[in-house]
Amino acid sequence: MIALNSTARLYLAIGAVNTALAVILGAFAAHALKAKLDENMLAIYHTANEYHFYHAIGLLIVGVIAISLPANFWLKLSGWSMLGGILIFCVSLYILSITNLRWLGMITPIGGLLFIIAWLSLFINFIKK
Repeated sequence: MIALNSTARLYLAIGAVNTALAVILGAFAAHALKAKLDENMLAIYHTANEYHFYHAIGLLIVGVIAISLPANFWLKLSGWSMLGGILIFCVSLYILSITNLRWLGMITPIGGLLFIIAWLSLFINFIKK
């Protein structure tokens, strides 16, 4: 059995929890929100859930990479940016779709920027010598 370093353990745990949350929130939409939200708001919720899944899996990928590569600034930046993106992008869209608080749409792009930073940081992690 492989002994996990603290960085790998952290991102694998955060990724697993977020993947479970994405499933729970997706099921919530399918069963509780489908009849309550209009088509537009349901599409916004679905976008939040889709990106939540992608980046929860991204966190798991960062954790798996951290098992075999030494943790460094770029790998950690990637993981924290993915988590920040989930919190800002996905949560703002989840809340916007349920409450119709349109001002939340103004902060959503910050989460999108964090997602971009996360993936570019992962790229830099691999090309940096």
